Amino acid sequence: MCGIVGAVAERDVVPVLIEGLRRLEYRGYDSAGVAVIDDNNNIGLCRAVGKVAELDEKLEQNPLKGQIGVAHTRWATHGGVTEANAHPHLSGGRVAVIHNGIIENFQPIKDEMLAEGYVFDSDTDTEVAAHLVHHYLNEGLDLVAAVGKAVDRFEGAYALLVVDADDPERIVVSRVASPLVIGLGDGENFVASGVPALLPVTQRFIYLEQGDLAEIRRDGVRIVDADGNEVEREIHETEWN
Repeated sequence: MCGIVGAVAERDVVPVLIEGLRRLEYRGYDSAGVAVIDDNNNIGLCRAVGKVAELDEKLEQNPLKGQIGVAHTRWATHGGVTEANAHPHLSGGRVAVIHNGIIENFQPIKDEMLAEGYVFDSDTDTEVAAHLVHHYLNEGLDLVAAVGKAVDRFEGAYALLVVDADDPERIVVSRVASPLVIGLGDGENFVASGVPALLPVTQRFIYLEQGDLAEIRRDGVRIVDADGNEVEREIHETEWN
């Protein structure tokens, strides 16, 4: 299973994201990538085929810095093992998306996005999500509504993380069958596909349930269930390290 890490903080999150990916390497993967929103509200992207160490080496040569970002290790499903197919995927220089699992009905949505004039740079189903969310943002929806509307159209089993460079204060995530856990910090919050990724930064976790959509900010987390109701999920504390 692919690895997912996201963070929103008052500090540079790139080291947190990279360490999180390292701690998920046991899952197996063939490429890795990171995207952060910088102080000028631009998305910086770095991806590499191979191990997290190779991604880290590229970042040493071309550093990224930002207080909100997402990172991913990919096991190829739709599309081969190439840098273009590695996550994150961008749309319009505004939206960055990472994704575990499979969007089974991606092809008709891709055809629709192509008809709208979107250009695809990868062979993945994930890029469909990036463009569809961007499309709904352009229709005037905010990020939470845009992700929710996109998710309503998807069929499959997946976890999705989305950031918007025009709204750089939150990560919006969706869990459909593929696990996601939120890590709670002090003035910073995190999300990952597994607890080990976040143990260097927190020992307080919320496990999202099937169908949950969550908005993760520095100062708090808001969760909406599959029926559209705002809910509270139990906070678990762990002594793992």
